[in-house]
Amino acid sequence: MFLYYPGMGLYLLFALPALILGFWAQLKVRNAYNKYSKVRSYVGETGAQVARRMLDANGLQSVGIQQTNGMLTDHYDPTTRVLSLSPQVYQTNSIAAAGVAAHEAGHALQHQAGYAPLQLRTMLVPTVQIGSWLGPIIFLIGLFIASSFGTTLAWIGMGLFGLTAIFALVTLPVEFDASNRAKAYLSTSGVMLQSEMEGVNSVLNAAALTYVAAAIQAISTMLYYGFLLLGGSRRR
Repeated sequence: MFLYYPGMGLYLLFALPALILGFWAQLKVRNAYNKYSKVRSYVGETGAQVARRMLDANGLQSVGIQQTNGMLTDHYDPTTRVLSLSPQVYQTNSIAAAGVAAHEAGHALQHQAGYAPLQLRTMLVPTVQIGSWLGPIIFLIGLFIASSFGTTLAWIGMGLFGLTAIFALVTLPVEFDASNRAKAYLSTSGVMLQSEMEGVNSVLNAAALTYVAAAIQAISTMLYYGFLLLGGSRRR
């Protein structure tokens, strides 16, 4: 859904650095994944097998693994304790598939350990799903109502959208830690050769940049909203 923002040129001034970083990060992810999805691992296990081995090695036999539709739609659901892997990861023996699968298994390890940022992110999901789209709408409605009520409404909208920024910030340690757990397991378990870890690092490090870009974009939008409320663009 596209929303018009007052002073769209000003908005781009706030958001452009994050948009450029996001585009660059997505390009790096595609390039790294495409490159290492064509390189078979020495051990010869599919992403699903790597994830299963990593989970079992950490006493998580109860965590299920299933195939899900889509391209790079891989995720772990703490509420169902199921790890879902895209077909390209689930079925494929490649360095990229092993890295992505181990990363998602890393989230299951976080869940097992009671990793606080993961717990917080899981708690935020329902409110973020609402605030990410309802917040900007309420903000814009309040922005165009020339009264104290309009100002209050705009602040409420900004607060709702602010949950998105908090979610993006909380996501950073969650994703970085999952990647670190994946790298540690793959490099010491015998699943990957040390010479193959360069490819794993390339894929996971590129993916991490996308979360950094998302966090910067959310913060940039919050700064823009704050400028409209507190700066010269808003007159009562």
